[in-house]
Amino acid sequence: MSQIAPREAFPEHRARTDVPFFLLMGLIGAFYVGCILLMLLADLAYTSPGEFLGAFAKPEIRYSLRLTMVSCTMSAILSLVFAIPIGYLMSRYRFRGRNLVDAILDIPIVLPPLVIGLSLLILFQYVPARFTAFREAIVYQVPAVVIAQFMVACAFAVRTMRATFDQIDSRREQVALTLGCSRSQAFGLVVLPEAWRGIVTSGTLAWARALGEFGPLLIFAGATRRKTEVLSTTVFLELSIGNLEAAVAVSLIMVASAVIVLIVARTWGTRALDP
Repeated sequence: MSQIAPREAFPEHRARTDVPFFLLMGLIGAFYVGCILLMLLADLAYTSPGEFLGAFAKPEIRYSLRLTMVSCTMSAILSLVFAIPIGYLMSRYRFRGRNLVDAILDIPIVLPPLVIGLSLLILFQYVPARFTAFREAIVYQVPAVVIAQFMVACAFAVRTMRATFDQIDSRREQVALTLGCSRSQAFGLVVLPEAWRGIVTSGTLAWARALGEFGPLLIFAGATRRKTEVLSTTVFLELSIGNLEAAVAVSLIMVASAVIVLIVARTWGTRALDP
């Protein structure tokens, strides 16, 4: 009985039949990439170099730029402090209620940002009366900016760190345990050094996500000039007074910052991880 030759035996035929498939996929991908590039080019065309540099001359924008750099960095550091242990536990251990915890960790990702800000605001309304000074020091103050950014950015950092630990072979950790290391020693000496690329990726993605936060900041921290103003709220404030040129200039600053962060993530981090 004659046997049917496998498809791999006809590479030329396969290459010819695959052309329409790759052409369609490429056109769809090129359309979306082109839309992103066209948006950026439109911003560049709308703002002249003088207007872009003039935005830095405004004290409000300089203040928002400084506060953005500080708050995003603090949010990214806090995100790593929580994301590393949570990602490790979710990756290595199976426990009762694990699926529920996993779902709870994704709530900041799927909820509308305004809901997160509103929930934070309501949460601090339940602070006991004797801690009123503590509440007033947080709500609509600079700490509220960091907290609002952290609540969203940390969820992305947790997902990245969990994927990082999933890709690390647990047998090396087990070998370290059999050689006399404690669990903490095995984690610090074996697991963390192997996870450094994921940590870089997690931190940079958390920083970039904090940079783009707007809804929670507007509700929980407010958008007060030279107080709780960051770049995202500066765009809103400039638009509210009709200063479209300054809003576009600030938007380009945010785009440039995000591009730098993403380049860092892809150069020193890992591209194989989904945030």
